[in-house]
Amino acid sequence: MLRDNALKGKTILVTGGGTGLGKSMATYFSSLGANVAIFSRKMPVLEAAAKEIEEKTGGSVLPVTGDVRDYESIERLLETVVAKYGQVDVLVNNAAGNFVSPTERLSHRAFESVIGIVLQGTTNCTLALGKYWIKNKIKGNVLSITTTYAWTGSGYVVPSACAKAGVLAMTRSLAVEWGKKYGIRCNAIAPGPFPTEGAWSNLLPGDLEKKFSPENKIPVGRYGDHQELANLAAYLVSDFAAYVNGEVITIDGGEWLQGAGEFNDFSVVTDEMWDMFASMRGK
Repeated sequence: MLRDNALKGKTILVTGGGTGLGKSMATYFSSLGANVAIFSRKMPVLEAAAKEIEEKTGGSVLPVTGDVRDYESIERLLETVVAKYGQVDVLVNNAAGNFVSPTERLSHRAFESVIGIVLQGTTNCTLALGKYWIKNKIKGNVLSITTTYAWTGSGYVVPSACAKAGVLAMTRSLAVEWGKKYGIRCNAIAPGPFPTEGAWSNLLPGDLEKKFSPENKIPVGRYGDHQELANLAAYLVSDFAAYVNGEVITIDGGEWLQGAGEFNDFSVVTDEMWDMFASMRGK
């Protein structure tokens, strides 16, 4: 999407960057010239991802292990990345966790796990990086991955909905507070379905994936491609988006609008049935 070396000179920290969408974003950032640090709890996964990205892009990727729920872990992460690259310019809050389940079947620990990773983890990273940027007079940039049900809510993913709604509120709040005082931009992306190996099969096991076929749920009739989300993320963390602040951009092929409209499911009505409706109105 962007010209060559559009992110050259920037250092971008991606949480959950060893797999899935995080890895896809990290790969594209690296291909555009950025130094990239990827962070999660599993070093073997991070090391494999870093090697793969470096071989593909020729860039520098630093794997750092830790837990976003532990604030001291984030401080150590920041020290490690600054020691390697000199400074951090962009934070991408991508680490997440989720359960698809009737809420009454969840334990309190399930709530703690999801809210801890998604909301507390995002808060920890944003606060640590924000303090660092303010202290060093760096006009930083936060991009958080939220979801379309952050503003509508959704049954069966209640811990995630609660946590993502908090991320959305934080994004908009800090966009005003830190944007005005310190020149720090905060934006978010609300993705629809972007299937990833592992996460997708865990969320929709067995035949459930067939029942959630994109032809039925998404107006454009397909799932998202990882590169499409990476394109949007790269734009938002680049200087080309310097006037975009406090925005949450949906990239879902129109899925949430499909579910929001009361009569949208009338797409299943055949021409013959519409003819019948018209004749009934004529009477």
